[in-house]
Amino acid sequence: MAAAKTKKKAKVKAKKAPAKKKSPAKKKVLKKAAAPKKKAAVPKKTPKKAAPRAAPRPKPKPAEPPLRGPAPGEVRVGVVTHYYGHLMVAAVKLEVALAVGQTIRVLGHTSDFRQRVDSMQIEHAAVQEAIGGDEIGLKVTQHAREHDVVYRVPG
Repeated sequence: MAAAKTKKKAKVKAKKAPAKKKSPAKKKVLKKAAAPKKKAAVPKKTPKKAAPRAAPRPKPKPAEPPLRGPAPGEVRVGVVTHYYGHLMVAAVKLEVALAVGQTIRVLGHTSDFRQRVDSMQIEHAAVQEAIGGDEIGLKVTQHAREHDVVYRVPG
């Protein structure tokens, strides 16, 4: 049994790869020391006369910001209390009377648009006119947000 083990070890040793040969030492190549380069003589620059300056350009005037409050003549009608996006309807709590056919302006932090009142409802019933204190559903053309203010545009 011991003889069988030694034969196996011998086979294992025979299968091992031969040892790598050492490569001969690389010769170091000496570099010749380069002579320091001489700086080329730079001719001195003569000062030039300053060119006459062009007239300064006038600064552009900043564009006027859009009007963020009610325009002259606009009357506050009410405030948007809710917006139904799938219907594009704004619930508006009226402060003064509003009628179909009048032009309104919805003004808020991010909204500012004008439209004609085409459809108005109170409790799902179409009406032609509503008075202050009513809560109406108003069909709008753009997205209105809660707390947007509704103004009536003269004309």
